[in-house]
Amino acid sequence: MTPKKVLVTGMSGMIGTAVHRELHDRYDVSALNRRDIPGVACHRADIAELDAILPAFEDIHTVVHLAAVVPEASPWEEVLRYNVIGTYNVFEASRRAGVKRIIYASSGSAIAGWEQEMPYGALVEGRYDEVPETWDKLTHKTPPWPKALYGCSKVWGEALARHFTDTSGLSILCLRMGRVIPEDQPTETRHASVWCSRRDIVGIIEKCIEAPKNLKFDIFYALSNNRWSYRDLEHAREVLGFVPQDSADDFT
Repeated sequence: MTPKKVLVTGMSGMIGTAVHRELHDRYDVSALNRRDIPGVACHRADIAELDAILPAFEDIHTVVHLAAVVPEASPWEEVLRYNVIGTYNVFEASRRAGVKRIIYASSGSAIAGWEQEMPYGALVEGRYDEVPETWDKLTHKTPPWPKALYGCSKVWGEALARHFTDTSGLSILCLRMGRVIPEDQPTETRHASVWCSRRDIVGIIEKCIEAPKNLKFDIFYALSNNRWSYRDLEHAREVLGFVPQDSADDFT
């Protein structure tokens, strides 16, 4: 069987590097990036320039859209260019090229404002003596409460994904990604709640690539199996069959 052609935007980033390393032997992986990546078929262009990126999408089955400006303190001009305009361009280029599915890297920042409320604030701050025995986890149906302009841009991306799936043949699956870090293990108190290992982030991305064709749109939390998490993993297990392999608890 011919492997699916998978285009990864922003492959030079930490998650993109992990995706290529783990999945290149199972898929025909290429990159849309602003700089070359050794050993990878790479179309060099800026996602903020629609005409420039169009050739990268030809004959692609699935797009893993990771490219974005990430720091929560990023100025509006950068958030607008890359996370708003850039995401629209990737979706539109995919639509024009007949791409079947996009996996959109949303973020836990889309709902991190809930950490102003109890018990979520206590969970991320490690005040476990203030946390009840059980707590309601945030699900894909919980209203967004974004943190910073970065979080707002991710809510926009999810809304845009819904629009494109309603008006085209695209399937778009949104991943509200947890904290993936270079050390690949928790390094601060908050990580006990929101950490995601590189193995788990690649694992859920692959589950999305292989999800049924009739799954048009959905939102999933992507993180490891952390005891003190406030984000739901049951929906991803039920729909995608995703079961995290790692846990922040293993490092405490």
